Amino acid sequence: MSLNIVLIEPEIPNNTGNIGRLTLASGSNLHLVKPFGFELTDARLKRAGLDYWQHLNVFYYESTEEFFTKNKEAKMVFLSSHGSKHHYDIQFEDHLFLVFGKESVGLPKPIIENNQDHLFKIPLYSEHVRSLNLANAVAIVVYEGLRQLNI
Repeated sequence: MSLNIVLIEPEIPNNTGNIGRLTLASGSNLHLVKPFGFELTDARLKRAGLDYWQHLNVFYYESTEEFFTKNKEAKMVFLSSHGSKHHYDIQFEDHLFLVFGKESVGLPKPIIENNQDHLFKIPLYSEHVRSLNLANAVAIVVYEGLRQLNI
C-alpha cells in the first residue's frame, strides 16, 4: 500500500523536509513539482528531513504540466481551503495522489477550477485561522487515509 504525496511548488524547506520524513514513515511516495522556493541542498531541508531523505521514493517534475502529463491516468484528490467536502469524505485507495499547493497561496486557481469534484478541505473550527501549516495538513490527510485503509 502506498499513497502519493504531491507538493506543487513548495516554498518552505522545513515543511518539505518534515513531509519527506512523514512520507517515509507512512510508506508513501513524494512528488515535488518545481519551481521550489528553496534549493534541494538547503540545510533546513536536510535538518528537517534528517538522514531519511536518502531512503525516500521522490519524484521531481519541472512543472505542473509535466506532473499532470506523466500522471494523467492516476486517481487524484486535491486539498484546498476552497474545497466544499471534508477530507474524511475522500475515498482512499492504494496509489491515490494527494495534491497540495504551496504555502503562501495554495493550489493554482486553474487546478481548483478544473477539479471541483475532487477538491477537499480540512475543516477549521475558528474564524481566526485561514489555513494550517502545510506539513500538518499533509500529516492529517495521510494518516486519515491510513486509518481508513486499516493500515
